[in-house]
Amino acid sequence: MTKYIFVTGGVVSGLGKGITAASLGRLLKMRGLKVAAQKLDPYINVDPGTMSPYQHGEVYVTEDGAETDLDLGHYERFIDEDLNKYSNLTSGKVYWNVLNKERRGEYLGSTVQVIPHITNEIKEFVYRVGNETDADVVITEIGGTIGDIESQPFIEAVRQISLEVGKTNSLFIHVTLVPFLKGSDEHKTKPTQHSVKELQGMGVSPNIVVLRCDEPLEESIFKKISMFCNVKEDCVIENITLDSLYEAPIMLEDAGLANVVCRELELNCARPNLGEWKDLVDRIENRTKDVTIGLVGKYVQLHDAYLSVVEALNHAGFANNAHVNIEWIDSEELNEDNYKEKLSKVSGIIVPGGFGDRGIEGMILSARYAREEKIPYLGICLGMQIAVIEYARDVAGITDACSGEFHDPSNNRVIDFMQGQSDDINKGGTLRLGSYPCAIKELTMMKECYGEELIHERHRHRYEFNNDFRDVLTENGLVISGLSPDGQLVETVEVKDHPFFVGVQFHPEFKSRPNRPHPLFNKFVESSLK
Repeated sequence: MTKYIFVTGGVVSGLGKGITAASLGRLLKMRGLKVAAQKLDPYINVDPGTMSPYQHGEVYVTEDGAETDLDLGHYERFIDEDLNKYSNLTSGKVYWNVLNKERRGEYLGSTVQVIPHITNEIKEFVYRVGNETDADVVITEIGGTIGDIESQPFIEAVRQISLEVGKTNSLFIHVTLVPFLKGSDEHKTKPTQHSVKELQGMGVSPNIVVLRCDEPLEESIFKKISMFCNVKEDCVIENITLDSLYEAPIMLEDAGLANVVCRELELNCARPNLGEWKDLVDRIENRTKDVTIGLVGKYVQLHDAYLSVVEALNHAGFANNAHVNIEWIDSEELNEDNYKEKLSKVSGIIVPGGFGDRGIEGMILSARYAREEKIPYLGICLGMQIAVIEYARDVAGITDACSGEFHDPSNNRVIDFMQGQSDDINKGGTLRLGSYPCAIKELTMMKECYGEELIHERHRHRYEFNNDFRDVLTENGLVISGLSPDGQLVETVEVKDHPFFVGVQFHPEFKSRPNRPHPLFNKFVESSLK
């Protein structure tokens, strides 16, 4: 029978529930178990697709085109399993489904209530992950902090699941903060005690308490929390802040987390094979080179807006024995007078995805600088479109080239709506989403990076390269190195006689892994090091 692990958080948000859940998933996978992961988000949005990156960071896209919370990126990078639309559920999606069922008469005239209708919808979703993936273990993270009004139906639903599957088939892990007060020079357990009491008041008693801290805890802390929170002493686990998040699985393994989980769930597991992960951590700790990459974006005030891009750069750094230092550059602050000075400090430039016309001219200046100065450039989604606009203006002589997204009066829209897209359709869930194939041309940088003729990458965009300008741009030297298999959609472009200048319409960052960097990022960092 599938085992279910539920991860909750208390005291404050941002404690690393996602990293804890992802690390545990990796440790269980190393023991030969098949692991699935999912995130339950209490906000009312149907998905994060229409939310500003300043609200929840980046939108992570799965292979099947679901727009999800960024924690799913952590799950995929740690567990190394492709997730799907059943891996992320929001309150908005729950209520949407329930209300549509009510309109169709599926409740046979019943009064629709939080219990049982809302909770049943949540339970069905959790069970479905295990059934769809045939997983041995399903790890479910509940977003938010215990005590939030929005998360109460989710806590009630997982409480019911625990009752239905039995104690040996379900487990609750509660992640809390243990603050250190410098004035009294001691750690304090009271916030954790109150948080566990709040959770118990909702009918859930955690089996394991994970303590987030910045400094090592005294032995007395574990005994005290064990006694006051009614958990076994070896089920109180320290989770100390680390230099690299990829050290977390090793730390939690040393703390005994996975062994305790296997014991409590009566899982008979093989001894874990930690060799590959320990080799990864060893490479991370012993890098000898440094390279500075300029990330030119419009959401740089919140680094989580580009979380997967940052991690993909780090993965490439691990493989190239290099610390990748990111220079965060606000594209709105770049202009004709300062862009050369601001970009002169970097060895590579990356322009990631985004929406809207804010900061666009600064991005175009970045692409020009990279092209003219032979600085490695990687343009992702919007960054690819920026490269096309810059090339059209400064090389092909189409001085008013622009994108249909920017509401420019110019008729020379080298980037425009995809077929079937327009301003009139709903914004949510209507982009080109998920994995699509791309045919790579021979004798291109793309072919050198991938070594394959056909690849599959994840997309999230509404605009594309305008085929009306394909001939004039290629006649002026722009290389179209990747197309949809039918030849209709331009997926990648390159600049000739350049160390590395590639723009891709897709999002390669979503498929990068710490021990298997994405080939585009790997080559980009390698070129930047030179």
